[in-house]
Amino acid sequence: MADEHWMRLALELADRAAAEDEVPVGAVVVRAGELLGSGYNRVIGACDPSAHAEIEALRAASRAGSNYRLPGATLYVTLEPCTMCVGALVHARVARLVFAAREPRAGMVCSNAALLEEAPYNHRVEWHEGVLAQESAARLQAFFRARRGGD
Repeated sequence: MADEHWMRLALELADRAAAEDEVPVGAVVVRAGELLGSGYNRVIGACDPSAHAEIEALRAASRAGSNYRLPGATLYVTLEPCTMCVGALVHARVARLVFAAREPRAGMVCSNAALLEEAPYNHRVEWHEGVLAQESAARLQAFFRARRGGD
């Protein structure tokens, strides 16, 4: 299944984030079976509050295509996007979002709000959740458990 293939790549990027002591979230942008861009959380290392995995992947894909709009693209991410990232998906005209695990504190696709369903947006992003959700959640739980000292 293509969704699992691309999500596995996003999970590898999440592992890279964790290795750099960043919250383990990874993302890839794909169109017509081709990888356009990838990214992982880099907010600490980049000293940039906007350096979420989704934003990094969208930036890379936009540079690769010399266009900030990404019609027909799918963004795969290991964690439900926040408000900022939902806005970026809409502005980039991404066609589809696939995320692994829900984000109970800041998720804005379905956990705390349904921002992609808001009427004012002039673009609709189709979305699907749960692809390799357990694998993503396990990485996040292990990361935060280690940060708390194993409790």
